[in-house]
Amino acid sequence: MNAESIDYNGLMQANLARVFGERDADRRLVAIRELYAGDAVLYEPDASATGHAAINHAVSKLLSSLPPTFAFTATGPAVGHHGVGRLQWQSGPLNGPVAVTGIDVAHLHGNLIHSLFVFLDPAGT
Repeated sequence: MNAESIDYNGLMQANLARVFGERDADRRLVAIRELYAGDAVLYEPDASATGHAAINHAVSKLLSSLPPTFAFTATGPAVGHHGVGRLQWQSGPLNGPVAVTGIDVAHLHGNLIHSLFVFLDPAGT
């Protein structure tokens, strides 16, 4: 599959909604298995996780640290080329003020995420 046939927006929006937006670990793991390569790596600012189970655990840990009303939403469509995509997002309480913004940068191959780098914007930007 060439890089131009990758659905960057579909894959990265699905990741935001079905992985980072899913608080049920079993449903999240199903999504991770559909969206990520088996040996994929999630890189967060202070940690990394390799493989489906470890990524699921890392997202569970993140979500458990946030209030239950927090949601992640894209601030526009994902764009990409040559197997690398990016998606800008924000998070905060539903219908409330934005608490954090950031960007996900993913290396994709065959419509699967092989690595996802999560960048948090500095406070106040």
